[in-house]
Amino acid sequence: MTLSTIDLFIIVFFLSLFALIGVYVSKKAGKNSGEFFLSGRNMPWWLLGVSMVATTFAADTPNFVAGVIREDGVYGNWIWWSFLLTGMLTVFFYAKLWRKSGITTDLEFYEIRYSGKSAAFLRGFRAIYLGVFFNIVIMANVCLAAIKIGHVMFGFNEFESLAIASVVTVIYSAFGGLKGVLLTDFVQFIIAMIGSVWATVYIVNMPEIGGLTNLLETPIVAAKTAMLPDFSSPELLIPLLIMPLAVQWWSVWYPGAEPGGGGYIAQRMLAAKDEKHATWATLFFNFAHYALRPWPWIIIGLASLIIFPNIESLQLAFPDLDPAYVKNDLSYPAMLTFLPAGLLGIVITSLIAAFMSTISTHLNWGSSYVVNDFYVRFIKPDASDKSQVAVGRFSTVVMMICAAGLALVLEEARDAFNLLLQIGAGTGLLFILRWFWERINPYSEIAAMVISFLIAIFFFFNNKMDQPILDIAGHWQLFMGVLITTIGWISVTYLTKPSKQETINSFNVLIFGKDSKFAGFGQKILGFFCGVTGVYCTLFSIGNFIYGNIGLAILFLIVTIICGVVIFKVLRK
Repeated sequence: MTLSTIDLFIIVFFLSLFALIGVYVSKKAGKNSGEFFLSGRNMPWWLLGVSMVATTFAADTPNFVAGVIREDGVYGNWIWWSFLLTGMLTVFFYAKLWRKSGITTDLEFYEIRYSGKSAAFLRGFRAIYLGVFFNIVIMANVCLAAIKIGHVMFGFNEFESLAIASVVTVIYSAFGGLKGVLLTDFVQFIIAMIGSVWATVYIVNMPEIGGLTNLLETPIVAAKTAMLPDFSSPELLIPLLIMPLAVQWWSVWYPGAEPGGGGYIAQRMLAAKDEKHATWATLFFNFAHYALRPWPWIIIGLASLIIFPNIESLQLAFPDLDPAYVKNDLSYPAMLTFLPAGLLGIVITSLIAAFMSTISTHLNWGSSYVVNDFYVRFIKPDASDKSQVAVGRFSTVVMMICAAGLALVLEEARDAFNLLLQIGAGTGLLFILRWFWERINPYSEIAAMVISFLIAIFFFFNNKMDQPILDIAGHWQLFMGVLITTIGWISVTYLTKPSKQETINSFNVLIFGKDSKFAGFGQKILGFFCGVTGVYCTLFSIGNFIYGNIGLAILFLIVTIICGVVIFKVLRK
């Protein structure tokens, strides 16, 4: 593909802007680790909320959604739409608790909630396990999308794509700290939304598509437009709706949708001005992530079925691309090759921005674990602010190099998504209950982490075998992981002693103060149900407006407004 002068100007301009933001805030970010990792704990809800949304819009996200639609249809998205319940649980039950804790990273939680050497071990181990190894796997999946986009849009090989995509990201991540990440996220989100919506409108009106009505009436597309699977088909209903809504959302740990909050979502809540800003930021994130953003990707995914009806047509269109990379998730960048000059530059910039926002967040989040929960905690407790920032910047560069290397052995976005789900299967309930169930101890968490990981590794290699030991569907593998892991960690909880009572008491005073830890549960549950209902109704309302079902769309919109009023009143109390 040949880029016009205007396309190149747009791309270079925004890349330069992102780098300049990092350099501009580098002096303040380098003052101390609090500035570098939490931006002085003074960030407003709207900036934090937008940053959460931008981070979860990775370069691989539209690829993933398009791939899901081509394979399962629109209702296939319930495998990630179900995580809205997890997000709303965080909004109404945990956002304020995280901000009240006053910690720097969510891993510090272990040594204020648990006692003894086991708590210290858990904190240090998860700093490396999550902050480095697990984090690198996530970033490698995003880098895989960069490889595919780079080849489709520019004809780059995998090494050229990774090198170009990584350099600017490392610059503003390593120099600007969290504030640099937040500011660039804000710009990147605006570009990404403009680019995706504009690209959708252009593609739908291409002569090959013939407008929205023609798109939706085309048989191959019409078969994929349902937002709910056929309730008379258990082979679809169980894996794509029942399992995600009944089991997955509360039982599975997944980055950005951690039960009880955690990871980079917790990092942003900890950086908020106060508890109210932490709560509103998380609420905005869940509304925008699940209701506002998916439809442009969905429409382009549906349109791709007309232009590239199968894998063979994608391979024919890109004969120079390694066949291992030619999967359904390639359809999204393939559709973007039809965009005109100017719009193409904006969309490419939006994809680069999506890549950068996700990678930069994971780099800053991962390095915060390395510095705060490993280096300072175990290696050099008296480390100066200067040395902490230096270690943070060094670990940022190393993790980026490792992620780029791992990306070269991955093939499809959905494969990594399923692997991450399986690794986190069964651990979610523990993260929800540990704030309230005093018997949970470090050994509970260690057991959950080890058991779920071993089960995931077993199924990973089992599925690669020509004759699997257990030949069962992926959703039943997930269910087995949840069941075995949950039974395992609950058993260990009862077989081991809880943490010291004085530690538990001090934790309760810090987090809950003089109130009962169950105070206001009725209002929180009401807010939770209204939040879930309101966001899903917004999602369905937008979808029905697009499909032309105006009466149904208005009905869903009315329910959304009612839920919004209730949520506002709940949060005011």
